[in-house]
Amino acid sequence: MTINFYLRFHLQFGQTMYVTGSCNALGNYDQTKAIPLQYLNDEFCNCRIEIPDTEMDSANIEYHYILKDANGNYIVEGKDDKEIDFTKKNIIELELVDTWNYAGTIENAFYTKPFRDVLLKNSSPVAHTETSPDVAATHLFKVKCPLLKENEVVCITGSGKTFGDWNTVAPLLLTKQDNWWITKINLSNGGFALSYKYGIYNVKEKSFVVFETGDNRLLPGDSGQRKMTILHDGFVRSGAANWKGAGVAIPVFSLRSENSFGTGEFADIELLVDWAKQTGLKLIQLLPVNDTTATHTWLDSYPYAAVSAFALHPLFLNLSKIADSKNASIIKTIKQKQKKLNALPEVDYEQVMQYKFDTVKKLYHEQKQDFRSDLKYIEFFDLNRHWLVPYAVFCYLRDKYKTADYSKWPVCSVYEENAIQDLASTTQTHYDGIALHYFIQYHLHLQLKAATLYAHRNGIVVKGDLPIGIYRYSCDAWMAPDLFNMDAQAGAPPDDFAVKGQNWGFPTYNWKKMQEDDFAWWRLRFKQMSAYFDVFRIDHILGFFRIWSIPLDAVEGILGHFVPAIPVQISELIQNNISFQYQRYCKPYITEYVLQEKFKERADFVKENFLTQADGFYELKPAFDTQRKVAVYFNQVTATDFTQLIKSGLFDLISNIIFIEEPGSGTKQFHFRIGMENTTSFRDLDENTKQKLKDLYVSYFFRRQDDFWRKQAMEKLPELKRSTDMLVCGEDLGMVPDCVPDVMRQLGVLSLEIQRMPKQTGLVFFHPRDAPYLSVVTPSTHDMSTVRGWWEEDPSKTQYFYNNMLGHYGAAPFYCEPYLNKEIVSQHLYSPAMWSIFQLQDILGSSATLRRNNPNDERINIPSDPAHYWRYRMHLTLEDLLKETAFNEDLKKDVQASGR
Repeated sequence: MTINFYLRFHLQFGQTMYVTGSCNALGNYDQTKAIPLQYLNDEFCNCRIEIPDTEMDSANIEYHYILKDANGNYIVEGKDDKEIDFTKKNIIELELVDTWNYAGTIENAFYTKPFRDVLLKNSSPVAHTETSPDVAATHLFKVKCPLLKENEVVCITGSGKTFGDWNTVAPLLLTKQDNWWITKINLSNGGFALSYKYGIYNVKEKSFVVFETGDNRLLPGDSGQRKMTILHDGFVRSGAANWKGAGVAIPVFSLRSENSFGTGEFADIELLVDWAKQTGLKLIQLLPVNDTTATHTWLDSYPYAAVSAFALHPLFLNLSKIADSKNASIIKTIKQKQKKLNALPEVDYEQVMQYKFDTVKKLYHEQKQDFRSDLKYIEFFDLNRHWLVPYAVFCYLRDKYKTADYSKWPVCSVYEENAIQDLASTTQTHYDGIALHYFIQYHLHLQLKAATLYAHRNGIVVKGDLPIGIYRYSCDAWMAPDLFNMDAQAGAPPDDFAVKGQNWGFPTYNWKKMQEDDFAWWRLRFKQMSAYFDVFRIDHILGFFRIWSIPLDAVEGILGHFVPAIPVQISELIQNNISFQYQRYCKPYITEYVLQEKFKERADFVKENFLTQADGFYELKPAFDTQRKVAVYFNQVTATDFTQLIKSGLFDLISNIIFIEEPGSGTKQFHFRIGMENTTSFRDLDENTKQKLKDLYVSYFFRRQDDFWRKQAMEKLPELKRSTDMLVCGEDLGMVPDCVPDVMRQLGVLSLEIQRMPKQTGLVFFHPRDAPYLSVVTPSTHDMSTVRGWWEEDPSKTQYFYNNMLGHYGAAPFYCEPYLNKEIVSQHLYSPAMWSIFQLQDILGSSATLRRNNPNDERINIPSDPAHYWRYRMHLTLEDLLKETAFNEDLKKDVQASGR
């Protein structure tokens, strides 16, 4: 069969279009074997291939197009389900007239998992209309239209008798087939250059509703014998998308029910679903739910430091759901403790974990014989063994040797597959110590799956959170250390919420290594998440462009730099007449004046204990010349206000530099220390040098990297996004490069818009009415104070907000009264954004009776504190919240009135 590909796409200079698909003739989706298309005219590019008979045995072949842009980036079109139909055996020539599916097209979002499986699942009936018999059809028309109302179907009409001469009384109705609306038409006598349009038709009222917008579609050419034309016409042009939804965000551990165990559990999600349904909300957003158990202390409460990117957290296990009638007595023995823990205002992480682990261990030993032969468990094990077995062995060795730092284990400190399989053998005497973790993970899986299925049955979708990093001593790093840069720490540069930056301590990703197997690790993560979630948030999506990399000897994020990044060459400094001296620019600048300014009357103590003097300057003694060494020293002394002041001051001395040398460059390449202008090292330079450095600094951070970072993201994000059918949202906050919004728009990744963090320079606040459609708007996140807490932080900002964002005259109230809280929520509900999502605390803040007394007790995380205890819990139970019918009904009315 001869196949002619015609793609509606205007190729520009430097661009190349390719087609690839699921057969040898189209390269089997191997990008290097894709078939190039040629420029035909301003509207089309095309190519012609021959498909041998041996490849036509299957019913169809799927294919898609790839654009290579002028910068060498490969951009795959959005998922479009294009296919070649081989069911008509008498056809010898096939003509494919296609529309490029721009991944950022809004309508693509409505074919993702949350809309397809839940939100739009029953939105429109299928029109059961007869199409022309296959033997007579010359053209197959295929088009998508996701947002139809009840009883609406797609229709087609156009010029010529076969098309109905633009008849809207009885237009040709299309039939729904998977994601496409289709019809087959015989246009053998249709002539040339036919024009047509799709429209919407109401089958119940038997009336034409509306034509699609835009110009008529044109069908050039004619049809010959044994020739078939398939048109993939993209989307019906139905105007601006108008679907909007609202949701609630809360960590699982923050949920409180009458039956939970001092912490929220997966089983509690069902009650949250009931409340969401009662209030008209369509989405529940959770923080990461992966296991973070590394130290068996409260430090493990940090949900972004997972010891496995695949395992679920035992904290969320409901013990009662595991017990059967034979071992119900085990549950009875802990009822009193459960009641005490559940009454606490916050999570007591260590006690909860201890009691849960001790109890589930007893349950396992009672049930292990039946458990091992459970067919559903065996299926779960087989599907997940690639991560489950190593994870279980990791947990066993972590607990046996009292550390997650695998480098300190006397055995298996280096992962070796055969050795791990031997260690996990059922013949080993310690097998129960490993199988216990299979048991825990299986029941966590059942409980989370049950919760999300319950949400789906009630029309609610669930949004998960994909952490940007992994714990340094995690199972993933143990299994594949070459996928990570273990000699670096990931974090974030300074911002208003963490003035010295953030150091998460995670290793950074070795993207080049990950790319060798087409990002298999990431694909597995996405697959694992999609077992439970419909939507996911990519934590710190900027990390796919570049990551803030901090050396291991640093403690504060301020000593990091972006990786990858184009460094400043020493030749550039020379060309700019900057008198570069390595010692002056790259080493801590410490003078007598700097010491007096920093330490005042304590300066002599610092000089005597931590510094040496040379050539009129001071240097840190070798024992204190890095922040890590300083931290180790002060961890060994009693913490007082004095020691904390000295420690913090020494950290500032060490970061008092202008350049950070590019490792391995031989003092030839450098990165600017962020916030250079705020250092005394910069302050003491002459004015001419300062201006030249400023100019270079601005260029380094805001100009020279942009195309480079765009390319980095385009090597990763497009294919990763195509590998999942979940709706993808990005947390694009912080120091956002100019290329980020454009890449996210191209890929159809929803942005995050926060009122207090405007992305446009010069704005004090962002107004939700200005949000793009493909975005999530929210007044606060788990990393911020709630609306009520923020209101009291800075009276001058609050006053500005009160007058300019809420439109009130006069002095702002000192407290965020319920009516003000409600106004802020309403601003977000009426935003044009696809989703408005609120922390539960911000929703309850609109009620004088339901809000917590002290808003400071509602905060979940403080980013500037690397050792923050994540323990916030609701102050009322979900059962009690469900009984608040008046409040819930008012919220539902507000949600519905906003069109959500």
